[in-house]
Amino acid sequence: MTVENEQDTGSRNTGEESKDTLQEPVVEANVDRSEKDEAKSDAELSFERLEDDEDEVENEFMQMYEESLKSIQEGEVVSGEIVQIDKEYVLVDIGYKSEGQIRIQEFFDPEGNLTAKVGDKIEVLLERREDDEGVIRLSKEKAAKIKVWDKVKKIYESDETISGQIISRVKGGLSVDIGLQAFLPGSQVDLRPIRDMDSLVGTVHDFKIVKYNKRRGNIVLSRRAILEADRLNLKEDTLKIIEEGSVLKGTVKNITDYGLFIDLGGIDGLVHITDMSWGRVGHPSEMHQAGDEIEVKVLSFDKEKERVSLGIKQLTLDPWSRVEEVYPIGARVSGRIVSLTDYGAFVEVEQGVEGLIHVSEMSWTRKVRHPSQILTVGDAVETIVLNMDVGRKRISLGMKQVEPNPWDVIEEKYPIGTTIEGKIKNITDFGAFIGIDEGIDGLVHISDISWTKRIKHPSEVYKKGQEVQAVVLSIDKENERFSLGIKQLAADPWDEIPIRYKPGTRVTGAITNITDFGLFLELEEGIEGLVHISEVSGDKKGNPLSRFQIDDVIQAKVINVSRQDKKIGLSIRKLEETSEKDSFRSYLNNNKEATSNLGELLREEMMNREQQEEN
Repeated sequence: MTVENEQDTGSRNTGEESKDTLQEPVVEANVDRSEKDEAKSDAELSFERLEDDEDEVENEFMQMYEESLKSIQEGEVVSGEIVQIDKEYVLVDIGYKSEGQIRIQEFFDPEGNLTAKVGDKIEVLLERREDDEGVIRLSKEKAAKIKVWDKVKKIYESDETISGQIISRVKGGLSVDIGLQAFLPGSQVDLRPIRDMDSLVGTVHDFKIVKYNKRRGNIVLSRRAILEADRLNLKEDTLKIIEEGSVLKGTVKNITDYGLFIDLGGIDGLVHITDMSWGRVGHPSEMHQAGDEIEVKVLSFDKEKERVSLGIKQLTLDPWSRVEEVYPIGARVSGRIVSLTDYGAFVEVEQGVEGLIHVSEMSWTRKVRHPSQILTVGDAVETIVLNMDVGRKRISLGMKQVEPNPWDVIEEKYPIGTTIEGKIKNITDFGAFIGIDEGIDGLVHISDISWTKRIKHPSEVYKKGQEVQAVVLSIDKENERFSLGIKQLAADPWDEIPIRYKPGTRVTGAITNITDFGLFLELEEGIEGLVHISEVSGDKKGNPLSRFQIDDVIQAKVINVSRQDKKIGLSIRKLEETSEKDSFRSYLNNNKEATSNLGELLREEMMNREQQEEN
């Protein structure tokens, strides 16, 4: 009874937990056993029951295993453990009937080092449960990407940030590695346009996820959104402390031709170029570069427009406040040429303090037309303070005052009437300049070259560099003029002309020039006389000068002499009249007996007219 009960119980259990196909053999076995119970021992019966139980357990285990495999789907991420590593694959136990394979290349880092070891717990993607070869294909990289997409979705929905490394520059922006490749538009890189985006490659930053599309594999990031949020927070803090006169620290954000834009922390301020230094600033980039951290003073602040005017030079004392004490009039100061203009040179005597050397104050002797003739930017110079206007921030300086004025002693060195010798340094239309002393030239005017020669240009008689002698005629110290004469080396021939050429003297000369008003005759070298057209005899109907030619030698009578004007008046007509009178007089003297009363009357009239003309 006991055995049968046990068999019945076992039959019921087997029926409940096993498949239908297994029930019939069990029944037959029970029948066979019941028929042979009497022939079998208790030990044999116990052994048979044990074998039946083992088969039943195995069947149950296989059924449970098959059910568990149904829950793992292709494309699903599961956890596993590395159980073996060979040359091509890493075997991972994911609880399947056999281990899955992952290509070993997925476990090498950028340097080529293997990052996997037996026993590591990893997450993998089940690509295929069994391929044609019955192998389970797994992927660690694809599992990681799926996890990243989950992370991207979570971060996007919660408006959080994700860290990534900029890996390359692409069209329109930058490529960023956040576990997946994402795109960072150029407009979203920074708060202001970045000129050199290549410099950002390799850097790590936090980003906002602007949008993503998993199906297309697109992720768009923004760094600017984070910066704007940070800037807004900083701005609130900065507005609490900013006020006129306050001193703040900031970063040079941008540089323009007219100044520096300073990031004070969420709000920008402008340092105009005129407020950068008390001294001269050619361009703001001469003093600072983008990214420099500097200290500035708030000059003005418009809260409504949020405009801040800043200054750097205001952090120090204005050097002009002590100029009168440091640089009194007459003081000798050193400086550096910082600028040249048509009218002078500006000298920096200290940072923020400049003085002007006018061209007229550069040399006692040289006529400086432009400062560049003797100075260049950067030259170190010695000067004397001549004048100043602190209110207008102007200082007048002089270079020539450093040395004595040579014109102060020139009169003592070269008294009037002194004969000097020097080289002709320059020739002009109006005369020749002769070097006298260093930097001092004397002028021989064209009228002082010769007493008698008519000179149209000094180059007719002299050349540049020629050694000549001259006489000092006058010195104008105030206007710095030194007059010389060459003709004064000899006596003036006109002193004797009135004696040699008295009125009434008959002279002979060659015609040197014929003009509309008369003839010029050369009486001796350099001495000419004029026969006015009214003093030329001839046919009254025609031009009386038409019968003369240049170089003709003729005679004339001196009718007047002016030493002061250096002129001699001649007359051909009066010379001819005199000849006629002399002939007539001779005729009258030879025929006295035959002279009638009428002849006497004519002779007296002629004598009276002759006396009147001589008077």
